[in-house]
Amino acid sequence: MVNVRAGNYVYQLLQLLALAGEFPAASLCLLGNERVIKALVHRLESVQEMRFSTGGQVYVTKLLQVSGQRERRTVHLHRSTLPLLQELHSEASAYYLDTFQGHKFSGSEYHITRNHRVAEAIAVAMMAGLEFRPYVLPKLQNSAILHTVPTKPSFYIARDFKETESDGMNKTMFTRIVGAVFYTGGCYAVYNTRGAVMKWAGMGEFKAMHYLSELARRNAGLSDVNSALLLGNNPDVALQTILESDKNRRALRFDGVYQHVHFLPLNPDGIRLLKLLTLPNWNEKIRAALFSPEMRPQGFGFMEYDAVANGTFILSHLDGDLARLIRFREALPTQVNKHFEVVCFPWQQEYLHAYLGDSVKLRLIEMEALEHEII
Repeated sequence: MVNVRAGNYVYQLLQLLALAGEFPAASLCLLGNERVIKALVHRLESVQEMRFSTGGQVYVTKLLQVSGQRERRTVHLHRSTLPLLQELHSEASAYYLDTFQGHKFSGSEYHITRNHRVAEAIAVAMMAGLEFRPYVLPKLQNSAILHTVPTKPSFYIARDFKETESDGMNKTMFTRIVGAVFYTGGCYAVYNTRGAVMKWAGMGEFKAMHYLSELARRNAGLSDVNSALLLGNNPDVALQTILESDKNRRALRFDGVYQHVHFLPLNPDGIRLLKLLTLPNWNEKIRAALFSPEMRPQGFGFMEYDAVANGTFILSHLDGDLARLIRFREALPTQVNKHFEVVCFPWQQEYLHAYLGDSVKLRLIEMEALEHEII
């Protein structure tokens, strides 16, 4: 007997696949213990007796089917499982069938990769404790200024908010945006580059940013959206992304579209960082935890930095902001005879050293220590 209750692995898989349609087998580790989850997925490919904690009915069914090879190996719900979606929410089954054309999936590499990008973003949001279910979240609208979004941090899937007006697809059809995160005081556009350098769609991303800004103004009372989250398989993706940005004109670079681009690895570190970045007033909380008022600069400085101590100019990279990091490095050659330090997490150390070289000292902060101070 397989018991399904809120929070366990089976429940998470059902919730995720009801929205994403398919999920990359290689990313199951996002949900917890990789060995345990893979064994569970294999078990759920066979007929099992299943019972939800919310009711006494027993279902006898296959839950999952797995297909594809290597990096394209993908996990789907089995067709016979669809009646179980009603146990999640009264609208879950209708959403799934409408979104995925009655349980039909393309075998093309483009469609699989796109679905996987969205699925991983949903998984990160789910594991970070954000509300991510479109049939629970209030729908975004583009007709009036209302406070639509909930106070709890929330993830909206791009396919849902692209349809808020008739020409929405014209504004966002060429973007690689996979969703948007709203939290008290802010909104992020969400991208997932997985294992490759992000290929920005130039003006397409610029138009998408303005479209999301309009939605944020009408639904959350925000003036604009100037920040993005960039998900990637590992920290080396962050390094390759910022190195690639140096080859393009600023207007077409990601830091030309968004003033802040926070890199989150597709692993538990990225999930924990998302929790920090969706706290109310998170930026001030981090700086206050790191630097005394006497160390903080007043007014505008000559470059990006957060504090000065004993003649050393200090930048905090605990938020993973690649755009700010680029501006910091670009200013370094103009500041001779000055000392610089970057505060970072251990998992950021390798790409920061590769990008900044030996002239900038790195000071490591454990994530647990920061979490203890601000959560």
